[in-house]
Amino acid sequence: MKVEKAVLKYQSRTIEIPVGKKIFEEELYVDFSVENIEKGQRLQLSIHPKQTIKIDYLAITLYHPYQSDERIFCNGFQSWTETREFRTDEKIAPIRPIVQKRFGTFGDYDFCEHPDREGCLHSWTYTYIRQGDNVILLSSLNEFTGYTLFRHDASKDELHIEKDCAGLELDHSYPALDIFIGEGPEKQQFDSYFKLANIAPPKAKPVVGWTSWYHYYTNISEQVILDNLAAFAKKQLAIDIFQIDDGFAKRVGDWLSIKPNFPNGMSHISRKIHEENYKAGLWLAPFICEKKSDLFKQHPDWILKDKNGKPVRAGWNPLWSGWFYALDFYNRDVQNYLINVLNTVLQKWNYDMVKLDFLYAVALAPPPNKTRGQVMHEAMSFLRNIVGNKLILGCGVPLGSSFGLVDYCRIGADVHLRWEHQLLKWLRGRERVSTILSLQNTLSRWQLDGKAFYNDPDVFILRKSKQKLDKEQQYTLFLINVLLGSVLFTSDNVSEYSEETWKIYEGVMQWKDSQVEQVVGDDDFYEIHFTHKNEAHVAYCNLSNKKRIVRGVGTMPFSSHVQVKDKP
Repeated sequence: MKVEKAVLKYQSRTIEIPVGKKIFEEELYVDFSVENIEKGQRLQLSIHPKQTIKIDYLAITLYHPYQSDERIFCNGFQSWTETREFRTDEKIAPIRPIVQKRFGTFGDYDFCEHPDREGCLHSWTYTYIRQGDNVILLSSLNEFTGYTLFRHDASKDELHIEKDCAGLELDHSYPALDIFIGEGPEKQQFDSYFKLANIAPPKAKPVVGWTSWYHYYTNISEQVILDNLAAFAKKQLAIDIFQIDDGFAKRVGDWLSIKPNFPNGMSHISRKIHEENYKAGLWLAPFICEKKSDLFKQHPDWILKDKNGKPVRAGWNPLWSGWFYALDFYNRDVQNYLINVLNTVLQKWNYDMVKLDFLYAVALAPPPNKTRGQVMHEAMSFLRNIVGNKLILGCGVPLGSSFGLVDYCRIGADVHLRWEHQLLKWLRGRERVSTILSLQNTLSRWQLDGKAFYNDPDVFILRKSKQKLDKEQQYTLFLINVLLGSVLFTSDNVSEYSEETWKIYEGVMQWKDSQVEQVVGDDDFYEIHFTHKNEAHVAYCNLSNKKRIVRGVGTMPFSSHVQVKDKP
């Protein structure tokens, strides 16, 4: 891989910056340094304007001769976005136009070009090129001044490292790009990445728990929560967190207006949870509100506006009142409202953890002097400061913006109550609710666990009622989550479990706290190499609809299957 040049476009001008040089212009100068370090190379590019300028484009260009047997890892835009290794002849298709208005804001479709050409792939914050056991890792050490986009064009043997800063107005020095490039074994390269990024491992601990969403959705009540709590207490299960998800507030955004089916209030629930020696968790979506909320009606000035002065729609949800909207984070009244909400939840109601969801929405329409990534980083830092030493589970967030700022983070899509929803798949939403998509992400982002935060792979489902997964699919979901996740939640009412189900639960949970060494996958077939109690094992995972013949294992059925074998 060879670094060739950097390109800056601003105010109808284009300049090229040679490798390791400074370029002086009338309006600015640019410093582009390349440093050989112990584990690879570090590229840094800073812009120093002498007057106010507006950036149109900024990128570093590299040459790489892509090979057909190489695989390109593409990290999706946020928690839910499809993430996996791609072949060099694949492409990333955008969401279908028919649903882009409703669901396009979940991803990068509105501000990231999706070329309709084989070999054109893109990845956010970090990427790698794998050939066998060797990877070339390229990763951003600076996401606080803007998102970093890695564009692969395998047909042209080009890789472009772009800063998401088009439209940024600058009148001060701007440290734009800071990139680590390393080559070698995958685990070693990610260790080097996080050490160089100065991101300390999370201080929290991995957790097992319960959440209300994937069984009851918004149809929760005080009685539902207490019944499930009693079921866990009766079984005396060693869980850590009991979390109430969406459905306790009258409307999304009106967080302190509680539904009448919680007659004793939310502090009563947290007290009952604490009496069973569990931590209490509560779901919030701090940067959005739904159309029928009192917040939207009473505080129109709190709603984020686009460049035409129209309220910014953050998405559409049929479980709410349809459209929901982003809040203007830089409005001081909005910040004061969120401070009050979080202090009420964490101090007055005494919850130990907040699950903070739909976080991407805060950066949908950045002001002229900030990038999307700057807004996201500042908003995440704001939340961390308010929450303090209590726990944050982040969700629906660009991952690089949450590195080191959350204790736990969702790294995949919401699981579905069936393996795949075919209509959603056809619509090409890369953030769609999908069990197989969730598993692909869990298998692809495993390197982040215990470094950037603890990975939340989403729930496992073992119950028989109100779901469409077969036994093999349930087992696959559970085992992969146990091996690769540090947040092991379910929404099942465990009082419904049979003796057979409890045997499955105990049999899979025995693998908890295993040490993963490597995950290798291709065409929906994966191998998880791990050690448990100093013994080496391999889990063979078939997520496809094709039968597989594996040496030493035999025929693996289609429609999902996973087997653990001693490592030869």
